[in-house]
Amino acid sequence: MDYKKSAAEVIQHIGGKENIVSAAHCATRLRLVIADNGKVNKAELENVDGAKGVFEASGQLQIIFGTGIVNKVYDEFIAQAGIQAMSKDEVKAAAAQKGNPLQRFVKTLGDIFVPIIPAIVASGFLMGIMDSLTFMINNGFVNISTDSALFVLASMFSNTAYVFLPVLIGFSGAKVFGGNPFLGAIIGMIMVHPNLQNAWTMTGGVEQYLDVFGLWKVPFVGYQGHVISVIIAVFVMAQIEKFLHKRVPAMFDLFVTPLCSVFITGFLTMTVIGPVFNVVETHIIGGVQALISIPFGIGSLIMGALYAPTVITGIHHMYSIIDLGQIQQFGYTYWLPLASAANIAQGAAALAVALKTRDQKLKSMALPSSLSAFMGITEPAIFGVNVRFFRPFVCACIGGGVGAMFASITQLGASGTGVTGIFGILLCLGSPIKYILMFLIAAGVSFVLTWLFGYKDAAPAQKKEAAPHFEEPQEANGALDVLAPITGKAVTLQDTGDETFAAEVLGQGAAIEPEEGKVYAPFDATIATLMGHAVGLEGKNGVEMLIHIGVDTVKLEGKHYTPHCAEGDEVKAGDLLMEFDIPAIRAEGFPVVTPVIITNSYDYQEITNRAGQPVTAGDKLITVKK
Repeated sequence: MDYKKSAAEVIQHIGGKENIVSAAHCATRLRLVIADNGKVNKAELENVDGAKGVFEASGQLQIIFGTGIVNKVYDEFIAQAGIQAMSKDEVKAAAAQKGNPLQRFVKTLGDIFVPIIPAIVASGFLMGIMDSLTFMINNGFVNISTDSALFVLASMFSNTAYVFLPVLIGFSGAKVFGGNPFLGAIIGMIMVHPNLQNAWTMTGGVEQYLDVFGLWKVPFVGYQGHVISVIIAVFVMAQIEKFLHKRVPAMFDLFVTPLCSVFITGFLTMTVIGPVFNVVETHIIGGVQALISIPFGIGSLIMGALYAPTVITGIHHMYSIIDLGQIQQFGYTYWLPLASAANIAQGAAALAVALKTRDQKLKSMALPSSLSAFMGITEPAIFGVNVRFFRPFVCACIGGGVGAMFASITQLGASGTGVTGIFGILLCLGSPIKYILMFLIAAGVSFVLTWLFGYKDAAPAQKKEAAPHFEEPQEANGALDVLAPITGKAVTLQDTGDETFAAEVLGQGAAIEPEEGKVYAPFDATIATLMGHAVGLEGKNGVEMLIHIGVDTVKLEGKHYTPHCAEGDEVKAGDLLMEFDIPAIRAEGFPVVTPVIITNSYDYQEITNRAGQPVTAGDKLITVKK
């Protein structure tokens, strides 16, 4: 493929280089932050050579090109756009600045939890394995000693991430909020200190209270498994730390700032922040649990159907709070199976589109997107396929809701969070059959609905009107015929009524009174200049040409003109270079007579033209003789 041309088309269809805020790429996608999304033509972007899909997510316009292609398109893109290459993190930061307060809040939660997901997933998988082994041992299916070193250590390892979750959140949260991550980790350690009564192991209720200046008492209990209170505490610590860094003299900053930051935050956390937000978190989790516990799975049906729309808004990043909160309270998360059902359903809808469509480009996009969704990564399927055609997205929401309803009725729970789709079964090893049935129900309902009602191939596109036949003449006896780029009546440059053209200051040639608003390449060439109203060509045959559409039309600033090329493009004779709206230009008060000028006229001994005769694009218009 022509990477230069693809990059030029991307720039054109996103509203030009002036509409670009920043750009980066990952392994498969060109990631752009756009100043004005209203100027983006997604339909045309999807037709760019090599593009496999276009969608918006997290404030970024993402164009999928695929591995090995995107980096080459990106290199051409930044070269033509005249911008500096940026990292993915820098582009994410630029995108975040465009978001509203809710979007920035949700993004902050995502930035905190995404880095610690591998640790949570590792513990969750191991917990699921150990729960399954314990079940099989207790029911006589296997004979394994629970006193063996391997079993004892594996059991201890399995819940480590959850026991020390406040430490992980403290470290990650401090980085996000601009504080020292190690101080953030200390705040997390304070909240699960061994001197505190363990929230998971206490059986007789709170045994000890802390008297705060005789004003109030708070439970002297740890915050194992808690999330919101840790985030608030680390946020407060980061603000205190930054405040002190600005005001404490450098010679004292090293020990005064960490000491005060940790002590003040720790005291506030154990006496105010922790107790208050512990209650808040308990009510949030209780509310969610009440919703998804509505009889007959009605609440889960609703939430399973609404899960994918929240992915579009980015709100799903905050669901880790629900998962971790439920694990803390119940030992399992009943929310993750709902999310898994929703993700599986999106994959099934994309699969139905992939199998039903005859459009090879859509098929090549939908099939891998569906497999990605079955693995738990739904953005390509949602944005690249389902939302694009809308009805598959609705069908998938219904399928996700039905699958979630089944999960709720059967009380399917997961031992951890972070993984959905096919591998989500590893978090549900205590009830693998339930998970498989949920998977089949969500996928089956979504697939069947999409196949029957959700997608219909568009009618075959009508064959475009064939471009005029261009057969580029060869030079003979030092003379070369140049073809007309526009259909109309050939006239002289003096007939343009413009003194500059008439005096042949820019070169000799002819002009055309156009009958059709299309400009074609008169010979194989490179686009040397492209303005809103004019195209400059450097021909392989040695001819340099300026096609100036209309007189004084520079004042229109490109209005009523649609370019189909970009500077630097290599074009063939007969390629469509530009379209223009003849009635609209005339209505603005400008003549559309189009000078066709040989700008290197000094290279030729004689230049003649067919002025006074009608010409069709592709007919001989000018003859140059060396």
